[in-house]
Amino acid sequence: MYLTNETKAEIFAKHGKSAADTGSAEGQVALFTFRINHLTQHLKVNRHDFATERSLVKLVGKRKSLLDYLKKKDITRYRAIIAELGIRK
Repeated sequence: MYLTNETKAEIFAKHGKSAADTGSAEGQVALFTFRINHLTQHLKVNRHDFATERSLVKLVGKRKSLLDYLKKKDITRYRAIIAELGIRK
């Protein structure tokens, strides 16, 4: 499995307030970005996996809505997470 509990804890520790803080917007965006990158690599190999393609589109939409929320609430946190993760926006 590509996403273990240790990987999740590491992502949340790096981008959230702590490893147990799974609800912060930055942690969620980082987790979504990790999953999006994994699914993108999968789709490069398996081009006709349309179920994965649909879930990728849904994940990108969730990440976009979270980033829009973060942009509206605190622009400095938004800019920091965009720069840290290397997301084009």
